[in-house]
Amino acid sequence: MELLVDTTFAPEEGRLSPDESRHCVSVMRHRVGDNIYISNGTGVIWRCRLTEANARGCLVEIIEEQAEPSRSFSLIMAVALTKNIDRFEWFVEKATEMRVERIIPLVCEHSERVQVRLDRLQRVVIAAAKQSLKARLPIVEEPRKAIDLIRDNTYANTQRFIMHCDAPVSDNCTRKSHLLDLITPGNDLLLLIGPEGDFSQSEIEEAVVRQGFIEATLGDERLRTETAAMTACHIGNLANRTFG
Repeated sequence: MELLVDTTFAPEEGRLSPDESRHCVSVMRHRVGDNIYISNGTGVIWRCRLTEANARGCLVEIIEEQAEPSRSFSLIMAVALTKNIDRFEWFVEKATEMRVERIIPLVCEHSERVQVRLDRLQRVVIAAAKQSLKARLPIVEEPRKAIDLIRDNTYANTQRFIMHCDAPVSDNCTRKSHLLDLITPGNDLLLLIGPEGDFSQSEIEEAVVRQGFIEATLGDERLRTETAAMTACHIGNLANRTFG
């Protein structure tokens, strides 16, 4: 099955955007009468019959609607922007495949990159969703300062973890526990991953000592930012026994 992902698609109108229409007709070579599959990124895939094969605006008739199965938790990844943006885009691609619900690019005290093109990241998301047949697209936010996110009480009812390489700062902690051992299945997760130079001591202390984040480790190996982020994604899914 090949999937068209058109964030503007409204099933009651049945019209594809010019970009997806060109892809449908010129790249996928579909013709009138063909069955095609469309998602607008909100969790539903529609099986449709192509009624007008126009590269400027294809028209379709809805045949069947299938909702992507819901999950008992949401996975929110707050990841520091990498110096080499290709590595961050690789993470965004893989996070889409792993059904991450929200991606928050972080700007930390030790960050070497502070800006990113969201339109480019959105294209990465859509391409990954097509390849992995994902009906729900992750929300990619504007970059945020790590300290601002740490202090934001929006996620107060979420299990919040910060992964770092330093010694633990908690008074009652002599060794950080593995993330897999700390996650309570069925709860939303907010996972913070720092830059190449790691989070600063002040960021770690603000998160753990004053804001109630749990400090955790991903293991004994020292990982690059994008590797650590994908490891954390995998652990979050593994703890909830799902890879959908």
